[in-house]
Amino acid sequence: MFTVNKKKCVGCGKCVRDCFVNDIVLEEKKAFIKNEACIKCGHCVAICPENAVATDEYDMDDVLEYSKKSFEVDEDHLLNFMKFRRTVRKFKDKDVSAKKLSMIIEAGRFSPTASNKQEVSYTVVMDGVGELASMALESLKRKGELMLGDENENALLKRYASSWIKMHEEFQTDPKKGDRLFFNAPAVIVVAANTDTDGALASSRMELMANAMGLGVLFSGFFVRASRDNKEILDFLGVKEGQHVVTCLVVGYPDVNYERTVPRKAADVTWK
Repeated sequence: MFTVNKKKCVGCGKCVRDCFVNDIVLEEKKAFIKNEACIKCGHCVAICPENAVATDEYDMDDVLEYSKKSFEVDEDHLLNFMKFRRTVRKFKDKDVSAKKLSMIIEAGRFSPTASNKQEVSYTVVMDGVGELASMALESLKRKGELMLGDENENALLKRYASSWIKMHEEFQTDPKKGDRLFFNAPAVIVVAANTDTDGALASSRMELMANAMGLGVLFSGFFVRASRDNKEILDFLGVKEGQHVVTCLVVGYPDVNYERTVPRKAADVTWK
């Protein structure tokens, strides 16, 4: 429940005006949260100039006071930072600390979600990376064999199917040299959610956090494909009922140095 400290509240009405679901009213010149339509977004906590709003549903220690020095980012630097990020497939033989992985997940935790449901889950795989790779490649091999046997399957997907079968063979021959799924990365973070949008928004911010800490990320679409309808993989990850795997972040220290950004097609924009 969200509540207002009447002694602190000055009745400015900022929380009333900012409440998207109109769950806050002024009563006797004090804010009152009805907690009827509230989606627990916390905007009332963030906007109150007197720090008069609190809740017993979340940890209030998460709340940080704004300071320009700690919170603002130069827009040109941010854009350049995002332009410089690269998909990494070469990783050093170096572990990533649990502290850094937790910071990556923290970036996902504070991402926006539809109706503030916050129904995004994270599975961090470290010791079991090899086991997960084995399950995923076995799944891809089976899917690839089915696709190659389907006369109606398009040529591009059949090319992927052949690649999956070869990846499985190489992994079986040498799990280290033949790992073309996780590329011997020390950690994998699987993001599951009720909606693709929520999971994707969290994942995008997580990658930027990883990059900020000197880590590299590969979004493994092959793994996402492998996990579909695969109970063994979903059980291993502990994916909750109603959720599905949205992304798979393969994380490690890059064993490659880039000197510049890359070119891209012009943005497809329509101005009205």
